[in-house]
Amino acid sequence: MTEEFHRIRRLPPYVFEHINPIKAAARAAGVDIIDLGMGNPDLPTPKHIVEKLQETVKDPRAHRYSSSQGIPGLRKAQASYYGRRFGVKLDPDTQVVATLGSKEGFANMASAITAPGDVVLVPNPTYPIHSFGFIMSGGVVRSMPAEPNEEFMRALDRSVRHSIPKPIALILNYPANPTAYTADLDFYKEVVDYCREHEIFILSDLAYSEIYFDGTPPPSILEIEGAMDIAVEFTSMSKTFSMPGWRMGFAVGNERLIKALKRVKSYLDYGAFTPIQVAAAAALNGPDDCVAEVRNIYQHRRDVLVESFGRAGWEVNSPPATMFAWTPIPDQFAHLGSLEFAKLLIKEADVAVAPGLGFGEYGDNYVRIALVENEQRIRQAARNVKRFMQKHGGMGDNIVKLKS
Repeated sequence: MTEEFHRIRRLPPYVFEHINPIKAAARAAGVDIIDLGMGNPDLPTPKHIVEKLQETVKDPRAHRYSSSQGIPGLRKAQASYYGRRFGVKLDPDTQVVATLGSKEGFANMASAITAPGDVVLVPNPTYPIHSFGFIMSGGVVRSMPAEPNEEFMRALDRSVRHSIPKPIALILNYPANPTAYTADLDFYKEVVDYCREHEIFILSDLAYSEIYFDGTPPPSILEIEGAMDIAVEFTSMSKTFSMPGWRMGFAVGNERLIKALKRVKSYLDYGAFTPIQVAAAAALNGPDDCVAEVRNIYQHRRDVLVESFGRAGWEVNSPPATMFAWTPIPDQFAHLGSLEFAKLLIKEADVAVAPGLGFGEYGDNYVRIALVENEQRIRQAARNVKRFMQKHGGMGDNIVKLKS
């Protein structure tokens, strides 16, 4: 009776379980850890959204069971958002379902469509639920390149020709977590045309659609002709409206896939608390200035991070979108790998980052730095990093790995 359960055995070790206790121990000892690891937005939810929640929660009728697929007003608001933002027409009754954040939506979609042994094509590195949702559902994950380029298309073709059984679905995530890669409509068209020809579903994660810098807003794959035949897109209010703890997201697109997701959810939950859904509808229907403000804050933090860490001796890639910088480990520490480097950074620089290994084995030469501290804290982190870099100089080969 001590053997691990089957689904638990299929899950790889959770990398962040090695990092979190080190952060907790340092804080318990009174150390001020600047946490740039978890993508947990620190900005307040806009006032008008909070006020709508407060107004609605006073109505006792709103305290009853809600709807697992989302209340009608919320689904209509999401359909309207897609119409305004992407020019995509959605039927709120058949092509929109509210989820408890995009993470829950992905996990339940995987449960809905995956049979044991089904092959799913997933970028590597990528946000963990893109893989784990299918692994927990009995699927087999085949890694794809994360960058949206010609090599991606070549790898897609190889995967389809050499996978037995043929893949049932392809996961896309642009702007990407953790890499911050972005895709354009030409890329989406090529992927949609290929997947339609080979009868492969596409699950697109567009959680960072509104967190972009220096250019054109990221498109939706549903803008491509024919995409609605095979694709579902997941979005989240966590970053756009600084509502991470509210757990509000959506899946929209192909009616067959949406119907399957609704069916699974109907057995598992009654949806988010009704006042949260009402407030989310108010956010989607409300002014966009709060979204632009959030975007501007993240862009400024990005610029401060790149500039200050660069002066400290650590060149950080400047992300075109998302709230993350995906950057190589400094050369003198590269032999450590991302997990040991992240441990060392906490111990000696009082700065926490996310090890790239936590997003897939092909991320092990990188770390993810989240823009979740204000500019003063980011500059303090850079000063800590500078002392850390000066201490080790070119002596990275002599660093002893920390025990897990």
